[in-house]
Amino acid sequence: MTSPVVEQRATKPDRGRGGNRPIGRNRSRRRRVRPDLLLVGIGLPGGIALILFQYFPLAFNVIAFQDYQPYLGIGESQWVGFGNFSFLWDGNPQFLNALKNTLILTVIQTVLVFPIPLAFALMLNSLAGERLKRLLQSILYLPHFMSWVIVVALFQQVLGDAGMLNTFLIQNDIDIVRIIGVPDLFTTLLTSQIIWKDAGWGTIIFLAALSQIDQEQYEAAAVDGAGPLRRMWSITLPAIRGLFILLLILRLGNSLSVGFEQIILQQGPVGLEASEVLDTWVYNNGIIGGNWSMASAVGLFKMLVGIVLVIGANKLAHLFGERGVYEK
Repeated sequence: MTSPVVEQRATKPDRGRGGNRPIGRNRSRRRRVRPDLLLVGIGLPGGIALILFQYFPLAFNVIAFQDYQPYLGIGESQWVGFGNFSFLWDGNPQFLNALKNTLILTVIQTVLVFPIPLAFALMLNSLAGERLKRLLQSILYLPHFMSWVIVVALFQQVLGDAGMLNTFLIQNDIDIVRIIGVPDLFTTLLTSQIIWKDAGWGTIIFLAALSQIDQEQYEAAAVDGAGPLRRMWSITLPAIRGLFILLLILRLGNSLSVGFEQIILQQGPVGLEASEVLDTWVYNNGIIGGNWSMASAVGLFKMLVGIVLVIGANKLAHLFGERGVYEK
């Protein structure tokens, strides 16, 4: 039987609630939180930046429904309803051209560029030498740390009219090959730059998933006579299918953003007809042209399309038995 003294020490007054609260429960809670304090401290600056620069600005999308004037502010600018969304039904040729180019790049980046990191990961994972695998992996994802300014400059130095390739061709009395500044090749140029810069970085995620596959499954399949292709089809791909679908859904959510900085740096030589996308259209008409409300309306339109694509793709993933971004 517990004595009154021991029972009194085991509890302490809770003045806020007017009752007694066990001391042991508070100590156990602190013990559970203490190991995560370092992780919380590391993630806190990023969380604050995310709130300030991603979520907080969402409140200012209200200017999409106003004739926003910077000198009047949000409070005194005139409300125009859905007037700024007229580009959706008026058939604005500039907007339609930007939308067409955006959709073309979106399809190419989703169908062609997105699976390339998986292909690189499968090839690297098949290598026997761990040292060679790490070397190739480092070479592949190194361009990711370069800014688009450097990447564009490198491509111009190599493929430009006075670049290394054409200089070599001229020295050998061969006609030069024009790639930079050609409107018909602009989409191909953008795609090759994206693959060179970012495909290696995406490989890391798939390599991490491949490393979690139980190697005994491969050994058992090899004993049963399964070849490399059969093992990849029956073991490797099913093991990373969930991750692939998850990344694909997240990519669809940002599908209408096809690389503002990359395109704006190369837009001059090829012209707006071949290079204008929604992001650059917003910049040219909203920021430079001063039409802040229409620029905000296009940004809101892109966000809504991304939400619809994510929800639709996630429901489709549920039909195939995958979890997707969130469960049912």
